[in-house]
Amino acid sequence: MSKNNGRFAEYGGQYVPETLMGELNKLADVYEQAKQDPNFQTELHDLLNNYANRPSLLYYAKRMTEDLGGAQIYFKREDLNHTGAHKINNVIGQALLAKRMGKRRLIAETGAGQHGVATATIAALFGMDCEIFMGKEDTDRQRLNVYRMQLLGAKVHAVTSGSKVLKDAINAALQEFAARPDDTFYVMGSATGPHPYPTIVRDFQSVISQESKAQMQALTGKLPDKIIACVGGGSNAIGSFANYINDPSVELIGVEAAGKGVDTDLTAATIEKGRLGVFHGMKSLFLQNQMGQIKPVYSISAGLDYPGVGPEHAALAAAKRARYVGITDDEAVAAFEYIAKEEGIIAAIESCHAVAYVQKLAPTLSKDQTIICTLSGRGDKDVAAIAKYRGVDLNE
Repeated sequence: MSKNNGRFAEYGGQYVPETLMGELNKLADVYEQAKQDPNFQTELHDLLNNYANRPSLLYYAKRMTEDLGGAQIYFKREDLNHTGAHKINNVIGQALLAKRMGKRRLIAETGAGQHGVATATIAALFGMDCEIFMGKEDTDRQRLNVYRMQLLGAKVHAVTSGSKVLKDAINAALQEFAARPDDTFYVMGSATGPHPYPTIVRDFQSVISQESKAQMQALTGKLPDKIIACVGGGSNAIGSFANYINDPSVELIGVEAAGKGVDTDLTAATIEKGRLGVFHGMKSLFLQNQMGQIKPVYSISAGLDYPGVGPEHAALAAAKRARYVGITDDEAVAAFEYIAKEEGIIAAIESCHAVAYVQKLAPTLSKDQTIICTLSGRGDKDVAAIAKYRGVDLNE
C-alpha cells in the first residue's frame, strides 16, 4: 500500500492535539534512525529470538485437515511466544525505542490483557515504570491477566468512562500521554492511532509473515493460497499479511467479531458495517451512529470489541487486496472447543474467530491448496469466560 506521511491511501494521518504533534514527529524520526542502526536491529532480534522464543512454529494441523477435508491447514503459533501472544513482538521493539529516547515510564492500553502483560513484562526486564489502562468491563472478564500485570510490577487502571472497554482504555492512555510526554512512552498495542504508530506496529509484527513465508516455502516449495487472521484493531493480521501484500496469488482474509450478528447492534464488524471517520488520532473506518458518534460495540472477545480498525486494513479492504468477514460469538466458541479437541490447542477466543472461518473455508478448497491461520494467542485467559458462556461457573 502507498504510504505518504503515515497515509494508507486516504486513511491514516495524525489527528492529535498540538501537545502531541512534536512528540509523535520525534518518535517517527527516532524510528527511521533505528531502522538503519545495526545495533538496534541486533538487540531487537536477540530479544525476539532469545527472550520471546522466536521463530514461532508453523504447525501442520493434520487432524483438522483430515476432518474438514479440502485445503491443507497450517497454524502460525504466536500463542507459543513468551507471554502467550503476538503482542510481545511489537512491545520489544517499542520498548527499545523508548530506551533510545531516554524514556523510563511505559504506558499502554489493553483489551484482553495480553498487550498489557507483554508491556509489563518488558518494563520489568528493562527496569522501567509501567502503568496499564484497561476498561473496567475488561478487568472483570480478564482478572487473570490483571493479576499477571500486577505481579510483573505494573499499576493497572480500571477505566470507568464510556463503555468501559478497549476504546475507553485508549482514550485514557492518550490523555495520560498528552499530560506527561517528557518521561512517558505510549506503547500502542494495535496497528491503530496517529502516525507513526500504524507503521511501527505493522513493521514490528511483520516478523510473523516474514517467518511464515520462509517456513511454508521450506515445507511445500510454494506460497500459501490463503492467509487468515482475526482483526480487532488489526496488529496480528497486518503482521500476518505484510510480507504477502505484493504476492497477488495469496488471498488475505481478515476475520472480524460479528458478536451476536453483523446486522445487529451487538457487533464489532467494523469493515463490514463501519463508515469513514476520525477517532483516536487516525482517519479510518468506524462504527458510528447517524450523528457520527462512535457506537458501543460488542464481542465475547475483549481483544476484538473495538469500534474501528487500523488504517492499513481499511486501505487493503478499499483496494480489494484483502477480504474481511464476520464470525459470531457462537461460531467462535464452537471453534474454541473444536481446535482443543482436534489438535490439543487451547487458543485465544480472538484467534478462534479466525479458526471458525477456516472451518467454513477449508472444505470448499482443493487438497492441493494451503491455508495459514495465525493463532495470535493462547486461551488460558478465556477458559473461565467460555465455561460461563456454556453455563459452567468455575468459581463455584
